[in-house]
Amino acid sequence: MTDRVQSDQTSDIDELWKRFKETGDPKIRESLILHYSPLVKFVAARVAAGLPRSVDQNDLASYGIFGLIDAIDKFDLERGFKFETYAINRIKGAILDELRSLDWVPRSVRAKAREIERSIGELEHTLQRSPTDEELAEYMETDVDTVQNDLAEISQLGIAALDQTVGSGEAAVTLKDLVTDPSGVSPEAAFQAEETRRILVDSINRLPDRERLVVTLYYYEGLTLAEIGEVLGVTESRVCQIHAKTVMSLRNRLAEPPIL
Repeated sequence: MTDRVQSDQTSDIDELWKRFKETGDPKIRESLILHYSPLVKFVAARVAAGLPRSVDQNDLASYGIFGLIDAIDKFDLERGFKFETYAINRIKGAILDELRSLDWVPRSVRAKAREIERSIGELEHTLQRSPTDEELAEYMETDVDTVQNDLAEISQLGIAALDQTVGSGEAAVTLKDLVTDPSGVSPEAAFQAEETRRILVDSINRLPDRERLVVTLYYYEGLTLAEIGEVLGVTESRVCQIHAKTVMSLRNRLAEPPIL
């Protein structure tokens, strides 16, 4: 009985899509927006999880609704992509673009992030592994508590600049390039995305056990930072520090030129 109901609902949505693409009727468009609005709340909640509590999740949702509308207008039924996957990228992009334009992150925090990321990259090049907090503190001529406090503060940023470059040379792309319309992906872009995924997987596999576990639980299993803390037996703040440091490490590895 349940399967039949779900089948009927799917047929209704398919019919709405067909009629909307044929007529562009704004009332049908509104029906599609209402149907897919839970996607906006889902994406807004995921983005909010990495932001300071002062950032209102309702504001993020209001930014994301523009991404949903844009996705509905531009979605191509003939491409064969699943709309939800397409829309999530559009919604997230709209939220990040708006946050980026607000530039709410203090310059001092951005400066700390750049300094720590640079230090991690230089240490990884020397040590051929991820540095410990103690090694990072010694290299930066400060104490471990300061490094960990800075990492905790940086972890609250939760977003990356969309014009930030990933890769190097002719293969360099921006983060915004990686969240663009999948219906417009060229063979070159598809190859670049696949190569980036390959490098990322390899980089994750070479992380220390605890850092690799944090990445896996957060990005693949969907656990919150607090839940990961319970798994590891540490505080949520400590997980935030590990996550921030790991992201910087992965970003450095993605920026390295490929080994031919």
